[in-house]
Amino acid sequence: MQTEIKFGTDGFRGIIGKDFNFDTVKKITLALAQYMQTGTVIIGYDPRLDADKYAKYSSEILAMYGFDVLLSECIVPTPVIALAARNIKNSSGALMFTASHNPSNYLGIKFIPNYGGPATKEITTEIENLIKNKTFTLEEKEGVVLKKDFSKMYFEEIDKLIDFDSIKNNPPKIIYDGLFSASIGYFDKILKEKNIEFEAFNNCYDPDFGGFLPEPKPEFLKHTKQGHITVANDGDADRYGVIDENGEYVSPNIILAILLKYLKEKGMEGAVVKTVGVSSLIDVVAEKLNIETIETPVGFKWISEAMRLNKTIIGGEDSGGLTTGNHIPEKDGIYANLLIIEAISKTNKPLYQLKNEIIDFAGVEFVQDRVDIKLDDDIKKEQIIARIDNEENFANQKIIQKNKTDGIKLYLEDNLTKILIRKSGTEPLLRFYVETDKNSKLASIKEFIKGYMFIVK
Repeated sequence: MQTEIKFGTDGFRGIIGKDFNFDTVKKITLALAQYMQTGTVIIGYDPRLDADKYAKYSSEILAMYGFDVLLSECIVPTPVIALAARNIKNSSGALMFTASHNPSNYLGIKFIPNYGGPATKEITTEIENLIKNKTFTLEEKEGVVLKKDFSKMYFEEIDKLIDFDSIKNNPPKIIYDGLFSASIGYFDKILKEKNIEFEAFNNCYDPDFGGFLPEPKPEFLKHTKQGHITVANDGDADRYGVIDENGEYVSPNIILAILLKYLKEKGMEGAVVKTVGVSSLIDVVAEKLNIETIETPVGFKWISEAMRLNKTIIGGEDSGGLTTGNHIPEKDGIYANLLIIEAISKTNKPLYQLKNEIIDFAGVEFVQDRVDIKLDDDIKKEQIIARIDNEENFANQKIIQKNKTDGIKLYLEDNLTKILIRKSGTEPLLRFYVETDKNSKLASIKEFIKGYMFIVK
C-alpha cells in the first residue's frame, strides 16, 4: 500500500522507513522541483536518524534537474534555513528535513518558500496535486550541490534583534537544556561568543533524543535550579520552552503576553497575530495596550501569512511558536528564548515577577488544558464537530457564541470559558482545547468532554 502524501499544519511527516522513505522523498522533491521551476534551493536537516541521507538524496535529484543546491554541511535549526531561504540571492525556497517535536521514529519535510516562512495552504495543495497527478514536465539539466554553513548569516541577524549589551550588564542565571536538538551549536554558541555565562545539559546530538520526545515541555525539562531560568527548544529549534526561577513552567500564552507588552514599551508598533487556540489573555493585554489582535486558524503558516500582510509586533501560538515583525515570518525558538532573557535583563525583574505582573495588568488569570481523543477516521471527526455545532449547551453552560475559523470554538455563558474543538494537523486526534478561570472548573469540563466523547464515539 502506497503512502498518501498530504501536508499537515507544517509539512509532511511519517514513520522513518515506512511512510517516510526514499520513494516519498523522491515524489515530494520532484513535485517541489516542478513547483519551483528554477533557482537556488536551500536544504537542511535536524538530528534525526538518516535525515542527512534523505537531505543529500533530495539535493541530488534537484541538481539533476538544473537547480543549484546549497546543502547544509551539518545539523541546522529550521529558523536558520528559513532565514537563508529569504536572504540568499535567487532563492526559490528551502527544504527542511525534520519532524519537529514528533517522536524520534518520525521524519518529515517542510517546504519554506523564499519569503522565509511556512508554505501556505494554496502552495501545499498545489504540491499535493502535482504528486497525485504526476504532472511533471521536468528536463534533465546540470545543476550543482554545494555544502554551506548558514550560521554566520543567522548570527548576524540575531545580533541586530537582541540587546546583548543589556544581557551582559545584568545577566540572569541561565540553564540551557539542549534536549539533543538542532539548537546545539547555535544557542550555546551565541551565549559563549557574547561572554554570557550559562550551564548546559543534554548538549550533544542524539537521533533518539535521549529516549524522550524532543519537546520543551515541563515533563522533559529535568534540569532546573532555584534562582535560575531553564530554556530549551524542540528537535528543529523552532519552538521554545522556559522554566522560571522558582522551577515553574511558564506557558507560551504567558510568554507571548509578557513579550507583547515588553516590545510595545520598547517602541515596536503593529498588531499581535495569534491562532484561535491562544489564550484570551492576549486579547485582554492587547486591548489594554491599544493593540489590534488578528486571529488565525491553528498552524504557524496562517500566522506567517497574516504577518506578511500586516505590520506586526509579535506573532505566536500556544504550542511554543513565536516570532516578531522585524524577523522572519517563521517561528524561531532560539530567538524566542533570547528575547525572554533580554526582557528579564532589561526590566531587571525575574521571570516569575514578569509573569505575576502581566496577570495583574490583565486583571484576570486563565487556566488551560487539552483533551486529545484518538480518532483515525477524518469523517467521524467532522461529524462530531458538526454535532457540537448543533448543540445549544456544552459542559453544563449555554453556548453564547461560535467561531469557525478552525474547527469550532465555543464561548460559554460565564464569559470566561472557551473550548476549541479541531482536528490535529499532524496526528490522528480530535483535540479539545479548554480555557477557563478556575482549576476546579477546568477539571469538570475535561470530565464532561470525556463523557460526551464516550457517548458520540
